[in-house]
Amino acid sequence: MADHAQFLNKELYVYFSTPMKPREEVAKMLSEHLEYQVTLEKKGIMFGAGPMFEKGADAPHRGMIIVRANSFEEAEKIAAADPMHTSGMRDYTLERWHMNEGSVTLKVTFSDQAANII
Repeated sequence: MADHAQFLNKELYVYFSTPMKPREEVAKMLSEHLEYQVTLEKKGIMFGAGPMFEKGADAPHRGMIIVRANSFEEAEKIAAADPMHTSGMRDYTLERWHMNEGSVTLKVTFSDQAANII
């Protein structure tokens, strides 16, 4: 049996971003939104992000963004500053997540200096 006291217990914050306007209007803000996401990533704030798809759907119904923050208040400021949210194109809900289990595999090949996350 696993000793849960040794689990990671990393606290992260997840916000789910849901469109409030038609897809065509939301798409106009995509460049600004992605620029903001890359900024968060480069600053080490973003853990991961991407669109969410329901079973059988070709288009996403919302986005999920996972960020590192010290409190709900800090995470709220990060989520609220997203251009999709400041423009009213999307709304969001914010939740705290304790990540306990999982793994990351990184493959680096020296001959071509390639790196892949598996």
